Amino acid sequence: MVEGCCNCSSVTFAIDIDPKDIFVCHCSICRRWTGNNGVAVVIVPKDKFRWITGEDQVACWTKPNADWQSWFCRTCGSALPGVNDDTNMFVPAGLIETSTTNLRVAHHIWAGSKASWDEISDDGKIHLESFQN
Repeated sequence: MVEGCCNCSSVTFAIDIDPKDIFVCHCSICRRWTGNNGVAVVIVPKDKFRWITGEDQVACWTKPNADWQSWFCRTCGSALPGVNDDTNMFVPAGLIETSTTNLRVAHHIWAGSKASWDEISDDGKIHLESFQN
């Protein structure tokens, strides 16, 4: 089991598996969301994810005219886990508090729209658009 929390610890969660793959999204939307080169997340099945405390502090914003949502803590503004698709959640990797040696960057997605200053320098597989198995 892996646990995590937001910056103020109002929101805590658990993942009932030990995730290993980190996906880094380099799209312009994720860059704006984080103010960085993108966002690093792990993808976990919804049935392996659970809120421990503070679920009432989770807010969601939907980008107009886009299929994109962000979840954040109402208290501190930290990015939070959210719905990835019908069966999975995404969890920002930086929120994971439990020490795990399994985590590694496995995939870079939307690398075709990365910032000109963003250099990918690890062994993660590069996808110019979305993840394709």
